[in-house]
Amino acid sequence: MNQRTLARTGVHVSPLCLGAMMFGAWGETDHDASIRIIHRALDAGINFIDTADVYSRGESETIVGKALAGGRRDNVVLATKFHGEMGDDPNEAGNSRRWIFREVEASLKRLNTDWIDLYQVHRWDPWTDHDETLGALSDLVTQGKVRSIGSSTYPAAQIVKAQWVARERGTQRFVCEQPPYSILARGVEADVLPTCQELGMGVIAWSPLAGGWLSGRWRKGAEDLTSRRSAMLPERYDLSIPANQAKLEAADALGQLADEAGMSLIDIALAFVINHPAVTAAIIGPRTMEQLESQLGAADVRLDDALLDRIDEIVAPGTNISPLDAGWTNPALAPEARRR
Repeated sequence: MNQRTLARTGVHVSPLCLGAMMFGAWGETDHDASIRIIHRALDAGINFIDTADVYSRGESETIVGKALAGGRRDNVVLATKFHGEMGDDPNEAGNSRRWIFREVEASLKRLNTDWIDLYQVHRWDPWTDHDETLGALSDLVTQGKVRSIGSSTYPAAQIVKAQWVARERGTQRFVCEQPPYSILARGVEADVLPTCQELGMGVIAWSPLAGGWLSGRWRKGAEDLTSRRSAMLPERYDLSIPANQAKLEAADALGQLADEAGMSLIDIALAFVINHPAVTAAIIGPRTMEQLESQLGAADVRLDDALLDRIDEIVAPGTNISPLDAGWTNPALAPEARRR
């Protein structure tokens, strides 16, 4: 599998990144089965793994740590994230120095490693100064526990602000951003992707299959329009919601386009993401070996201009069909913030 440079770090990664969210209680509960999937991905040429502390409350990290034991760790670019709630105490979450210093030790232990290649802030926290977060992360880089740092699902304005703070304070800067990006969620094309290009940041896209909407299963007239994720997040799949009905219409049209092109919708969806000039890698999150095998071939797929034009007709560039697909909610638009 061809590799790409992660921003300007000099580190080479595969264009498909193995996401580990579905390993553990949220997905595949059998650790041995999850480890087999991880090993198959590595054998296929993927050298990039992304997880997070919050995935199954640390179980995903534990599984990844087991899978990389026995000499595999050195050949893997390992990324994890912090921010989400890991306990009932209000300080067991967020982007504070207090929490970062505590949680990185927990992640290192679960991952069974001495260092994290890419440590990412899982979400922007409007209650924590960038200076606080970047200062703590810079200290971890100095200590050798972290190699590089990144952000995830930051709005463009905060990506720019974090870069400005890093320059002004002389701290480590985010080398990459991890936004939601798929054919059905193209909002980041309007601002986040060009911002990352302007700043020389890498982009690691999450949910390139739009939470399963682009797996090929979600077609009009299908007998079973349910999934594990639809049970966990009904508001994202309930077809009585207009935005979700619009996503079904688009997914069906894209499925017809794939049929006409003689390709799988999975290949088209993943190739669409990884061939955007701003994108370094797309995160695939298989729960089963079958799902992994269905996605590996996309690394070699290229879409011609005619096919891309047809996709643009179905979902306009720079738009999200559902506002939930933005991945974050602007606190400035919360009811309490809009009172005049």
